[in-house]
Formats: sequence, C-alpha cells, structure tokens
Amino acid sequence: MSILAPIIEWVIELIGEFGYFGIFILMVLESAGIPIPSEAVVTFSGFLATRGVFDFWLVVLVSTLANLVGSMIFYYIGYFWGEPFVKRYGKYLYLGTHHLELARKWFNKYGGITVFVGRITPAVRTYISFPAGVGRMNIYSFTVLTIIGSVIWNFILAYFGVWLGENWEIITGYIDTIAVIAVIALLIIVLIYFRRSKLQDIEK
Repeated sequence: MSILAPIIEWVIELIGEFGYFGIFILMVLESAGIPIPSEAVVTFSGFLATRGVFDFWLVVLVSTLANLVGSMIFYYIGYFWGEPFVKRYGKYLYLGTHHLELARKWFNKYGGITVFVGRITPAVRTYISFPAGVGRMNIYSFTVLTIIGSVIWNFILAYFGVWLGENWEIITGYIDTIAVIAVIALLIIVLIYFRRSKLQDIEK
C-alpha cells in the first residue's frame, strides 16, 4: 500500500465535492511546496472528464493556472526569505552564504533548463520554485517556463486519466518510486555542481 494512499483518498473527496475549485486549490498547494501528488489530482480529473464531470481542456487549464499561482508564491518565499533563513538556520543544514552564491550562479546559467525539466519531473516540480527564488532567477523566464512545463505535465497526466479510465489509480502506484529516483538524481547533480564550483574557487 502506498504511503500516499490517505492523501490520494483526500484528493478524490475534495475534487468530488468542490470540482474545478478543488483542483485549483490542490494544485496551488502542490506548487507551493505542499507534497500533494499532482499525479493523483490531474489523472483522476482526466478520468472524470471521460464521465462528463469535467472538460478535459479545462482540467489542463485550471491545473496550469494553479501551478503558476503556487509556483509564484514559493518563488517569492525563496526570493525574500531564502537568504535570511540560510543565514539564521543554515549551519544546522550545512548550508552557508556561499551556497546562496552558488545557487545564484546556477540559476543565472542553467535556470531555464532547470525549471523546465523540474516542472515535468515528479517530486522535483513541487519544490523547484523555492531554489529558483533563492537564486534570483529572472521572473519573466521563470513564469514562461513554468507555464510551458506545467501545460505539458498536466496534459500528459490528464490524458493518462482518459486513457486508463477506471484504472487511473495505476499511475499512483509508481509515484513513490519515481519521486525517490528523481530526488536522488537531482541531489547528485547539485552536489557535483557545488563541488566543482568549490574546487574552481580554490584554484583561483
């Protein structure tokens, strides 16, 4: 049984009771850093579109708008409060002000591809906005890439809901595994970048 089972049940109940508004609230929370599986929200909504409860394209649109709102919230939390947080509590997480500089260099150089790929990657997509804010990524680029990535992600999930029909829950069985793999891969990439940047600073 998935550890997300209780959350998925809650997602189903909320969407069933509040319709599009339920989808919007859930996806805003998901993009603002709350670990709500969009795989369950949008796939289930796509399935309901086959039953005439929702319109397929409205599901994609509402989900994408919600992603944008939630992502903006999380971005500005990182933008305004990321640095003070690191300065105050970073020592407990082995983070220092030099990591902030590395984050800014990363998003200045790789921000576009990072946000785009992050938007279509399980688990990572929920949290990518915060480091983008900390890294002071250009807000216009962040917005455009968030919309593009979210449209692709939500279309795919909604289509899975249509394709799988009553078996839409199959996709939720892979959430845990995919999320863990995605997070580990991201951590490895970031650690390699930080180490290379640190070595370059030492050589200078």
